[in-house]
Amino acid sequence: MTQTDQLIEAFDAEARRREDRRDFFRNMMGAAAMTAAGAASLSLATAASAQSTALSEIDVLNFALNLEYLEAQFYSYAAYGTGLPNNLLTGGVGTQGAVITGTGAGSARKVNFTDPAIAAYAREIAADEVAHVTFLRTAIRGSSGSDALIAAQPTINISGSSGGAFAAAASSTSPSLAGFDPYADDNSFLLAAYIFEDVGVTAYKGAAGALINNKTYLEAAAGILAVEAYHAALVRTALYARGLNVASLRTAADSISDLRDSVDGSTDLDQGISPTTQSGNLVSNIVPLDSNGLAFSRTPAQTLNVVYLNRSAVSSGGFFPAGINNGNAAIRTSGAN
Repeated sequence: MTQTDQLIEAFDAEARRREDRRDFFRNMMGAAAMTAAGAASLSLATAASAQSTALSEIDVLNFALNLEYLEAQFYSYAAYGTGLPNNLLTGGVGTQGAVITGTGAGSARKVNFTDPAIAAYAREIAADEVAHVTFLRTAIRGSSGSDALIAAQPTINISGSSGGAFAAAASSTSPSLAGFDPYADDNSFLLAAYIFEDVGVTAYKGAAGALINNKTYLEAAAGILAVEAYHAALVRTALYARGLNVASLRTAADSISDLRDSVDGSTDLDQGISPTTQSGNLVSNIVPLDSNGLAFSRTPAQTLNVVYLNRSAVSSGGFFPAGINNGNAAIRTSGAN
């Protein structure tokens, strides 16, 4: 059996295990998706940004789909050594791009996990992210059966080589992470996953402003947000526990958090995993929340600042060398911070 066959078999098994959940979402989305293309534009406005560009629900779903392409490709390579099948990458919006996997020792590949639990986590998250890609594509396609409104996968950089996006992100946080290879070992994989997962949670929460008038889409986005939050908590917990014996692991995670904070605006909202003190007691920091116990939000522009690895207003960079694919040009540019 080839690696691709193994990947497909694993995804099929995961799909069967979650069939009830996915059927619920698919049925829920069906009726709304038929009219999504002509839906009235909504205004996305949050306290974190003055962005007021009119966004349709399809714009928001395609924005989310671009992020899911990135996560699904990374986890699929890390767990199985191969990427998504081409039938999940096509679309009528934008140009379909390649997955830049790098060359040599740092190329994207299956991680040689030494901890069976971390390997199992990787396989589960990979299946979840592929399910998100499939679900979003189905929702955008609606009852028309056409891919015309679906954003094709853009060019994505998940290389572990020295010139890759992971190395650029890591080296900008700490000189000790120069040459960072996310596929090198269990800890490296967890740090790479940590780059993405907290961003996914805040991005979906931020999208709520554009979906608030459509209960169907809002509930679907909330469902995916919950899964991303589970993933983020799992990754943060694993890093925190391993950091008890390897202090540099916590330091590296905190540096990644600082990077996200440095590019997404003037506010200091992102949180690392180092413990805090409350009433003189040591408290872990698994769930990054505000004083009200709520997760914070990122606008699309702020989210792009992180994945483009740039605090300026740019239309490409980092993990998306040619930018994301979206029919709304305004949602393809990061914020000016």
